[in-house]
Amino acid sequence: MPVTPGPPSNPDQASSGITVEVDAEEVDSILSDEEGSTYTASIASVHEWKFGRRYNFGSYQFPNDEPEQARLNICHDAFFFLLENRLFLAPIDPDGMRILDIGTGTGVWAIEMGNSYSSATIVGKDLSPIQPLWGPQNVEFMLDDIEHDWEETQPYGYIHCRYMAGSISDWPHLVRQCYQNVKPGGWVEFQETICSPYSEDGSLEPTNKLIELIRLLVDACNCVGRSLDPGPSLKGWLQDAGFTRIQVRCIKSPIGTWPKDPRLKEAGLLLALNLIEGVDAFTAVLFREVMGWSPDEITAFNEAVRKDLQRRSVHAMFDYIVITAQKPE
Repeated sequence: MPVTPGPPSNPDQASSGITVEVDAEEVDSILSDEEGSTYTASIASVHEWKFGRRYNFGSYQFPNDEPEQARLNICHDAFFFLLENRLFLAPIDPDGMRILDIGTGTGVWAIEMGNSYSSATIVGKDLSPIQPLWGPQNVEFMLDDIEHDWEETQPYGYIHCRYMAGSISDWPHLVRQCYQNVKPGGWVEFQETICSPYSEDGSLEPTNKLIELIRLLVDACNCVGRSLDPGPSLKGWLQDAGFTRIQVRCIKSPIGTWPKDPRLKEAGLLLALNLIEGVDAFTAVLFREVMGWSPDEITAFNEAVRKDLQRRSVHAMFDYIVITAQKPE
């Protein structure tokens, strides 16, 4: 997959003010056997099994097994398409730069950055060591809880934080840590999905199970003190920490293959797969341990969610928010 270095010449073209055109000839099903396949990655961590899935010990509510790793890589590809084949939007030149990837997951973003910018040093941190044992020599993975106070030996030129909703208990503290550990003049970038699905043509009705799923997940994450919807508050947290030149971009993220635009169609397929294949991971712990649902209730609900997600007449989407900010010189 080709990588286009740096931000687009006019990033605001992808703002929420532009209507996503529906492909009237779209007839294909969202899923196929090939597209739904998963793949494996090396792991060497202490973990626990529950509800048929593998989890990292600790407060993280989602699995870290091979199906989950495949889903995370699907998300990476979807975000890559949404950003018009770009790995970041911050106005930086990564060459020679020390870069941190917060919550690196499978490490795919860090690896692609390392391959694209051979003179940069990329550090990926995560609670689970599920990253591959191979990779570019300029990429290092570290087992670390990013919510603890950082003990860095040198500052970073750029800090990247993506798709950490539901994982952080104290977002303002995390943002302050970023400010303290980025160089003067350095940049940070946060990317998150706004948890308010909608449609522009009224096809996503209030009774759609996708809306109910998101509402229940938001409530459950709030119960455990880890917001699923930090996006709307990020700008304020960045301002409070001292960052300047804050720019917010809102990118429409379709769910499904209904868009006419080929790039958005591909992104929509991947985002739909993320939800269809990920709904079991989203609900296993939160619905059973936090909300007290029975296994049969969860199974029936998840199947109803998958059914609604595969309705081609529904043109659902989320807003994907990308916020870049600079530490003053």
